[in-house]
Amino acid sequence: MLFGVDTKPNDDWWIGRNEPDIHNLNKLEALMFQGNGYFGIRSTLEEHYMEEKRDMFVLGTFDKYENEATELPNLPDIVNLEIVINGKVMKLNHGSVTQYQRGFNIKNGEMTRSFIWKYDGKAYRFKFWRFVSMARRHLFVSKVEVAPLDDSARIQIRSGIDGQQTNSGTQHLVDGTKRLFNARFIQMQTRTQQSKVKFALTEFHRLCLNGTDLNMNPRLKLNRRQIYADYSVDVDKEQTLTIVKYANIFSSIDKDLKDNVSKDSLAELEQTSQLSYDKLLAETTQAWDEKVWQKSLIKISSHNNKPQIAINFARYQLLANTPQDWRMNIGAKGMTGEGYKGHTFWDTEMFMLPYYILTLPQYAHDLLKYRYLGLVGAKKKAHENGYRGAQYPWEAALPEDAESAPIWGNADIVTGKPMKILSGFIEQHITSDVAFGVMQYLQATGDKTFAHEMGYEIVLQCAKFWASRLEWNSQKNYYEITDVIGPDEYKEHVSNDAYTNYMAHWTMKCGADIIADLRQNDPKDYKRLNEKIGLEELYKALIQRASMLYVPSPNEQLVIPQDDNYLSYKKIDVTKYKNSEKDKEDVSEIFKDFDLKELDKIQVTKQPDVLLLLLLFEDKFSKQIIKDNWDYYEPKTTHDSSLSYSPHAILANDLGLYSKAFEYYEKACQVDLGTNQESSVKGTHIGSLAGIWNVVIEGFGGVRITDKGLRIQPHIPKSWQSLEFSIIWKNTKINIFVSHKYFSVMSKKKIKFICHDHIYQVEPDEKLLIEF
Repeated sequence: MLFGVDTKPNDDWWIGRNEPDIHNLNKLEALMFQGNGYFGIRSTLEEHYMEEKRDMFVLGTFDKYENEATELPNLPDIVNLEIVINGKVMKLNHGSVTQYQRGFNIKNGEMTRSFIWKYDGKAYRFKFWRFVSMARRHLFVSKVEVAPLDDSARIQIRSGIDGQQTNSGTQHLVDGTKRLFNARFIQMQTRTQQSKVKFALTEFHRLCLNGTDLNMNPRLKLNRRQIYADYSVDVDKEQTLTIVKYANIFSSIDKDLKDNVSKDSLAELEQTSQLSYDKLLAETTQAWDEKVWQKSLIKISSHNNKPQIAINFARYQLLANTPQDWRMNIGAKGMTGEGYKGHTFWDTEMFMLPYYILTLPQYAHDLLKYRYLGLVGAKKKAHENGYRGAQYPWEAALPEDAESAPIWGNADIVTGKPMKILSGFIEQHITSDVAFGVMQYLQATGDKTFAHEMGYEIVLQCAKFWASRLEWNSQKNYYEITDVIGPDEYKEHVSNDAYTNYMAHWTMKCGADIIADLRQNDPKDYKRLNEKIGLEELYKALIQRASMLYVPSPNEQLVIPQDDNYLSYKKIDVTKYKNSEKDKEDVSEIFKDFDLKELDKIQVTKQPDVLLLLLLFEDKFSKQIIKDNWDYYEPKTTHDSSLSYSPHAILANDLGLYSKAFEYYEKACQVDLGTNQESSVKGTHIGSLAGIWNVVIEGFGGVRITDKGLRIQPHIPKSWQSLEFSIIWKNTKINIFVSHKYFSVMSKKKIKFICHDHIYQVEPDEKLLIEF
């Protein structure tokens, strides 16, 4: 497994870089992202460089600028800290640098950096530390030490709040009040242009010389959208100047707002700045341990520690980007960059949600509650398109928005004209994906309260959409779904995409089952939802239309047609495209040879469509059908979506293609952690990172949420000695250990699970061991 970062052989929680590579800053900015689910910061360096991208976001603070798409606004930079020594600005590309090490502690999100900088024959030792607090959600703290090693020096510090950041040129923020409080606290207030969200950012600096507090008041420097604190200190040889920066951010949409953003921000920092860096770091380390690591155990014993580092990194990124507020959701790149504008896609339900359902179910609950709030926008979108029920947006931002996807994308390689992005118009399987996520959560948790208050209504509104969306084909005497995009986004305007049709059929059948169950077992809830949705009429429509919806069946070769025309298109060898990397502009290699209209008529697939369908509904298909479809579609798939590798790895493991499964698992790990320096420029791939967990637990660990209950059928890679992990099933923590000879299951309560069609029962506090 090749990593694009340095690791330590005996440290499962550290990634870093042992040389100052200032030409590839963007990748490390994303990989070393620091966040706590409220706000997040790309790990730009304190000093400025041309190649950097300074991004900080607060979840849920979306803004729309004129005709552009809604996006999370890039907020003022609080990381910056300029150091001038004897009139020379410290930069890694000035002078010489030795003993360089930049590290990131996955366990608590702390970034560190140290080096010796030599300029004009004089050497200086630098050390940097910083973190975003998981214990205090508004807080950012950094510490810097500077020590002259050869002679005394005058050290000047400029640190502050820089509001001149943009979203790739779009300035979302209005210049606001900038001032100094109590002679020591600098603050900037601002707000977004359209959504009118207010922010206050406050900073306090503590300077110490050899451990003695200097009690210095700053000299204030004000520019447009900028406020800085300037300090100047004379430091003798081998003395150490320490600068601790305390900073926070408050927004007007915060649920914990007591007074207003300015007063709350100042009051909190006045209290927090009394505590030491080490004390605040200990708090955040404990919070990470209690909130995350103790609740989602995964231990991989392998020939090296890179698989363990990969799974730890994936879990860190997921939690650092997960909102702790049900009014919000996770963006496809979280807050790690401007890619996808902070929007939520099907990634949440189909790739990320399993992690939360089986380890942190309260987070899963809140992510789905966001979808319940989103019924407002989804019903609006359905109505605008002439349908009923709820049609979820392909890209979701504010829950009340009908659609947040941008309309125009990259230029066509043939015509040079911008290509229209059709996903927001016709990639409609997202509606079924949301319903699927709801039912997976309910099956694993048994959360009846959520089911009756929100979950059933979501599924029923999705089913209602599909019942109105189907089109009657009078020649073939069945309902069908035309003019859509399936998961294979290379194919536009297709008819009867296999994944879309099967998922629509499943959603309608699920809706009918819910109505029948409510009518029989919960007449009060049935009456409430009947008045709201019209269950009597809907039930008849669901039964009748689901029974007559065309779902593509396996042909004589047992291949399920991806859509009406896919199997008739010409074939090409996609080998060179499968192994290629996207360039800095995120353009896939295949688009350098074909435009989208040409790809539309070739048997080439972007990511699993039929194969994803077979993975989700594998109990409904024979193993031979799954294998034959694998043999047909896998060679035609380019994996131009980062979401593609994990489903392929899991399905390959199910089919006994263990070498192929491990190959795809490693490719999933390399999406962000690999050697491609352009892979994470616009942010990490959160769905793909969740896919690493999916492969380890659902693939190698064999854990599945099925209609019949929990299934555990593990098979670990031959290069691993063992896999140990925990999951939560219906409020019960289950510990599972897997080796090549056996696996064991332990639980505090009595549980049942399925393994190779046999039902096993585990008694409380007893270990059940099953040999292979």
